[in-house]
Amino acid sequence: MLTTYRETKDEFRDQATLPDTIIWLDLLDPKEDERLLVERLTRIRVPSKEALSEIEASSRLISEHGVLYLSTPAVSKGEVENTDLSPVGFVLTQRLLVTVRYTELASFDSVAEQVRADDTLDSSIGIFAALLEAMIDRGADVLEHLGSMIDKVSKSVFRGNQSSPTHPSRSTARLRQILTDIGVSGDHLAQARDALLGVGRLATFVGESGQDLIPQTFHGRFEAISKDVTSLSDYETHLSDKVQFLLDAVLGYISIDQNDLFKVLTIVSVVGVPPTLLAGIWGMNFKNMPELSWTWGYPLSWLAIVLSAILPLIWFKRRGWF
Repeated sequence: MLTTYRETKDEFRDQATLPDTIIWLDLLDPKEDERLLVERLTRIRVPSKEALSEIEASSRLISEHGVLYLSTPAVSKGEVENTDLSPVGFVLTQRLLVTVRYTELASFDSVAEQVRADDTLDSSIGIFAALLEAMIDRGADVLEHLGSMIDKVSKSVFRGNQSSPTHPSRSTARLRQILTDIGVSGDHLAQARDALLGVGRLATFVGESGQDLIPQTFHGRFEAISKDVTSLSDYETHLSDKVQFLLDAVLGYISIDQNDLFKVLTIVSVVGVPPTLLAGIWGMNFKNMPELSWTWGYPLSWLAIVLSAILPLIWFKRRGWF
């Protein structure tokens, strides 16, 4: 889908050049004919999705003949739990901004509303700066939401009863769910980090490489964007450290549960040995066994078997094994 901003009322698709009234062309999951149309009207190259997905800095930050070709991953629109990263491309000239994206982005929607409502937002550089600021705001919202999620996980780990001796299966299910929540938080943190670092690289590159392209009045905004990225990156690092700490703690709880289980199995196996031995001895079929002629042999054998099981339990209890 091709959307134009500050567009002329006249039809421009059949014209040889793009009208001067259009300063922003937004391509959302563009078809081939739309991409070729923009290239014909603007005489600039529109990168493909494969080109935007390159991870090398030399492929994401390019300056050619006064045109900046930029790309970065962005967090898709929707609830944080269901977001994903998608490549976004910017082709920036002094007069025109062309954006290429393949998913709905909340930051683009908010800037589009600003362009429609604010007549002073009338330059490609201004719209580009507004897009970066909106992406920073989106990243901050994601980090705030993730911070709240991680706090809830932390409370469930350290303020709840992880062990349930009477219902070990419930404890296992709880720990498994906590591990899942930690994994989801870590995955979304990685996405937020990639998006923020990408925006930071764009702001730094444009501020340093676009001296002739960027008016002096915008340099301060790009510096502010870089500072915002730095502060959010520090907060993301704090959250990542907290996620790693929670992961280590949960794995420690799992190890404790496993040790408790093995301890129970060990006690049961040790306690069962003496009774089994006595029963095996008295169960032998020999003619000359003195116990066979004892009047109280049968109840005494039961008493010996029971005591052989109880005495090890008392000893283990005094040792604090259970």
